[in-house]
This record gives sequence, structure tokens and C-alpha cells, in this order.
Amino acid sequence: MRIAHLMLTRHFAGSERYAVELANAQAERHEVAMLLPKAAQGDSPQTWARHLDPRVQQIPLPNARWLQPWAARRALNAWQPEVAHAHLSLGCKALGGWRAPKTLRVATLHIEYKPQQHARLDALIAIAPWQLSALPALPTGLREHCEAIANWSKARPSSPGARERQRQQWGVGPDEFLIGTLGRAEQSKGWEVLLQAFEQAALPQARLVLVGQGRDWASLRKRAPQQVLMPGFTQAPQDCLAAFDLFVSAAHSEPFGLVFLEAMHAGLPILATRTEGAQFLGREFLGRVPVGDAAALADALRAAAAQRPARRTYRMDDFEPDAQIARIENFYQRERARLLAASA
Repeated sequence: MRIAHLMLTRHFAGSERYAVELANAQAERHEVAMLLPKAAQGDSPQTWARHLDPRVQQIPLPNARWLQPWAARRALNAWQPEVAHAHLSLGCKALGGWRAPKTLRVATLHIEYKPQQHARLDALIAIAPWQLSALPALPTGLREHCEAIANWSKARPSSPGARERQRQQWGVGPDEFLIGTLGRAEQSKGWEVLLQAFEQAALPQARLVLVGQGRDWASLRKRAPQQVLMPGFTQAPQDCLAAFDLFVSAAHSEPFGLVFLEAMHAGLPILATRTEGAQFLGREFLGRVPVGDAAALADALRAAAAQRPARRTYRMDDFEPDAQIARIENFYQRERARLLAASA
């Protein structure tokens, strides 16, 4: 197949990782292109084009957001894919305004269905079953062309000696209980709730580390006590996870949460707020608390620090990359065959 992905963002996060890993895997068997802004090819460690396999053809688009839909449609006209797969808002809007008789236009619901992004497309992939049950009234025929295919995650072993080295670098003692989170420093991730809960818990011999960068980092750093660690963006999340004793997500919204799969691969006990993703994945979590409830999270932190739970083995079969990517390709083939038959 000839497959084009549209990801019109600059910085690397969970949705970008999904698109990159999908494109890289597909490039082993298919002709694959990635339409992306030129800024995503930049030198900053937070840009994401560097993670693409050399077999994925990169089609750079202007950085100006108002030009990107026009440039994306022009590139699609030139490349003529059999499948065009959009990710996130701008990519979906650009694809929705373009049509070719033999091209299946599909999008992944990385967050939730939005008519202005998704209503004009041919088929949709949900990353969790709750998204399908939450779908509103869809355009005629679209509901029958939606499928839930869960996110995936490859196990990424930490580097030798990562736990001791990372803790030493952060100034965390070998006997201190290290509570950590990993993600973007922005409102949806609930770092302000985690800071409040950690202060309320007043745990002896415990430290908190918030790993990641984002628009709210500076204001959160100003608000956080000095002993709270905020090292910023990391290119080795698996080494950070190796250093943690407990993973915590205080997110206000988490449709799936690839970071949960990373923490599960690392064997970490997990505390999370009851977001949709945590409800879907969290049967084996240490605990789940109400969203936005700092007092409940503080109680859960006290209990975890007193217990100091051991690492554990999670069942990860449902999130195995090869199986999930094969399901996506089967979805492409089935939906494109339906599209061609309807236009014959």
C-alpha cells in the first residue's frame, strides 16, 4: 500500500510517538510518507522527525499554520496515496478538505471526536473502547466505519546502572521513596494537583520528580517547593522510570495514556486519577482517585509511602505493537475496499 500520514505538530509527545511508530512499522512493508511542518525536523531534542525511519519519506510543509492545509492537500495531490491517515486537529482538518476517488481518508481519535475535525472523513480509529461509546450522532454511515484499536508500546529497557545513576544525578538517596511522573507540563496533566497532594502528604524520606517540559513548566517551577525535582525534557524516559519507586498520574484528562504503558513495562506500581485512560488500563494499578482531588491523592501517597510496594509484572499482550499495527492495516484494506466498491 501507499500510505501518507499527516502530523502537523512540532514537539514530541504521545500522539507523535504513535504516528512515528506506526509509520516506521508500515515502512517495512509499504511505501510510506509523513507530511509534517518543517519545524518538526529541527535540531531541538523536543522535535520528532528525528525518530522517523529513513524509509519513511518526509514531506515538509510550511510552519505557518494557515498555509499548512493548502500545502498538505497539494502534497497529497502530488503523492496520491491509497490511504491518508491524519493525526490531531490540523492534520484532520486538512484531510477533511481533500478527497481523491481511490484514497481512504482515516483519522485516529487521539483525544475525542470533534465534528469540525472528523465528520468529513471516511473512517475513524479509536484508541480506547470508551471513545466509541461516547461518540455523538455521526454523519450518515460513519459510525459503521469506526473501530477501536488500542495504543501499543514497545518495552524499552533502561540502560545499565540507570537507577543508581539517575537518582545520584537528581540528588536522591538510595533509601528515599521517589515518586515520579512523566509527561507534558500543561494543565491537562494535573501537575498542580500532584504538587498540592505531595505537600499535603508531608512524607518523610520521600521525594517528588516531575519529568517533562511544556507551556506551564516555568509557572509550576515557581510554585513548587525547592526540593521538588523538575529536570525538564528527557530523551531517555526509560532511565527516569527505572529511578522511580512509584509512578503517579494526576491528569485531568487522559484518553488513553501511553505513559501508563511505559510505566507498566517498567514494572512500577501506579497511582492515577480516574481519567478515561486510567479506567480502561488500571485494573492492576495500585489505586485510582477522583480527578482533581488533591486530598484523596495525598491519602493515596501516604498509603503508598508506608507500604513501599514492590515492582510488579503487568499483562501486556493486548498492547503488543505488531498485533495492533496489523489490525490497523487490515482496517485500511477493509475500509478502502468498501470505498472502492461504493464508487464503482
